Amino acid sequence: MFKLIKYLKPYTLQMILLIALVFGTVAATLQLPDYMAKIINEGIVQSNNSFIFYNGLWMLLIALGGAVCTIGVGYLASKIATGFSRDIRNQVFSRVESFSLVEFNKFSTASLITRSTNDIQQIQTVMVLLLRMVLQAPIMGLWAIFKAYNLAPSLSWVIALAVAVLLGVIFVMFAVALPKFKLLQKLVDRLNLVTRENLTGLRVIRAFNNEKLEQAKFEKANVDLTGANLFVNRLMVVMQPVMMLILNLTSVLIVWLGAHLISSGNLEIGNMIAFMQYAMQVIMAFLMISMVFILVPRASVSAERVIEVIETDPLIKDPEKPIFTKNIHGGVVEFKNVTFCYPGADTSVLENISFKANSGETTAFIGSTGSGKSTLINLIPRFYDVTTGKILLDGIDVREYQLEDLYEKIGYVPQKSVLFSGTVESNVKYGAPQATDNEVKYFSKISQAEEFINNLPGKFYAPIAEGGANISGGQKQRLSIARAIIRKPEVYIFDDSFSALDFKTDATLRGALKSETKDKTVLIVAQRISTILSADKIIVLDDGKIVGEGTHEMLLKSCDVYREIAYSQLSPNELKDYQINIDQDRSKIDKKEV
Repeated sequence: MFKLIKYLKPYTLQMILLIALVFGTVAATLQLPDYMAKIINEGIVQSNNSFIFYNGLWMLLIALGGAVCTIGVGYLASKIATGFSRDIRNQVFSRVESFSLVEFNKFSTASLITRSTNDIQQIQTVMVLLLRMVLQAPIMGLWAIFKAYNLAPSLSWVIALAVAVLLGVIFVMFAVALPKFKLLQKLVDRLNLVTRENLTGLRVIRAFNNEKLEQAKFEKANVDLTGANLFVNRLMVVMQPVMMLILNLTSVLIVWLGAHLISSGNLEIGNMIAFMQYAMQVIMAFLMISMVFILVPRASVSAERVIEVIETDPLIKDPEKPIFTKNIHGGVVEFKNVTFCYPGADTSVLENISFKANSGETTAFIGSTGSGKSTLINLIPRFYDVTTGKILLDGIDVREYQLEDLYEKIGYVPQKSVLFSGTVESNVKYGAPQATDNEVKYFSKISQAEEFINNLPGKFYAPIAEGGANISGGQKQRLSIARAIIRKPEVYIFDDSFSALDFKTDATLRGALKSETKDKTVLIVAQRISTILSADKIIVLDDGKIVGEGTHEMLLKSCDVYREIAYSQLSPNELKDYQINIDQDRSKIDKKEV
């Protein structure tokens, strides 16, 4: 938790003012018993009414001053704690934004959400109590002990005994609570995970009639968390009466011993009452510390979890000396002996991959499930970094680019379409915030999204729910494609981005894309053979290795894996029809070029 203290630097002046107000509160609180002792010893005993009025007025003024200081302490403590938690939350979010897929695989999404919300809230709550109580309690306790000793040295051992018992109780509580607080945050993670899975997979759960199974999983996570919370709350409930018992027994002991000293003439009545007040202040100070420190273990666990995120250094980051990319254009992508292995895995997902994708050409990747197609594509924008070998973009290793410059060159459509809550327009403009309305309409038309957009209430201003839950999979893919091509990048990456489209829409969309991508590098990952038949170059992957490279006609003759995929999806007659259409399209293009 101490590692987070550096984030308190912006609040140095406020902390100094807070400490000054704390001293003011303590001084006012500890001054009142002195005046009370004077009123009893010199006013009430001697029946001096003017003395009582004069000292009573001072007590009133001191009490008002203490109240102002207390209000100031509460205000500043809340302001510092909320600002501190805001800064920490920003740090966590910024760090998560910089994570590569490696770091995302280390922390689950549910855990990152818990760390950004619940954990930071725990830190904020304890921070307020630390600034309001724990900062004040030691000053109050030590000062009260000093004043009590000056009043009645012979009774000081009573305070020492009470403090020793309190410290013993606090130590036992701390030792019991710490393991439970560590468990508590893990159980919160688990509950968030189960809840998130249920919400995102609701349709699948209903389709397989597994509501009872999921309900049982949620019930177990909920009961476990409730049990841990009950244990902690019971611990705190037990602690309070124990502390009050110590407080009351100390009061009884002081009165009993003080009465003997008063009867023997060794102590005045006012001094005994003032001593009791000081003793109560000492015990209350330790009581405040104990109440806060029962929460500190949970906050310390939360702090460790937050620090773990903040101090996780992303594996993929900007180079120390990035190249200047303003005059570098073309979009030529080249793999040179690339091998990739996931962190912690024993076997390579890709092995010795070499190929070149030129601008103005479409390079397609096909292979069986798990052959490494999507992994290969994800290496280009550096979602992962290669284990060995190089990936060159316009002749320069992608690791030498500043990440922002690298992403600007790429228009990426992921395998799973991701949309954000907002409108149709805001999602398309996500790729190019400065795009005009005409550009939004134009690129939506190219992506074949315009037809369904015009049927939506509000058209381009129609609302899109979180994750695009209110539109179909094919509609999400078309909006994702529009978002990528509106950027006008040099390299287009389509990671199985046509899978939810029907054959007619797929063919129309690819035809419309040709005019936009004729001078660009296009990389397509596909499962459907019909999507890539017209590609200039098709690369066939099998078990992470290239087993075929060439056009459709060449691979159909020379590559067994490609032939198996082709004939598993289309009949020989269908392949012939597709081939005729491709030849006709190519002849039209050749005539236009002539």
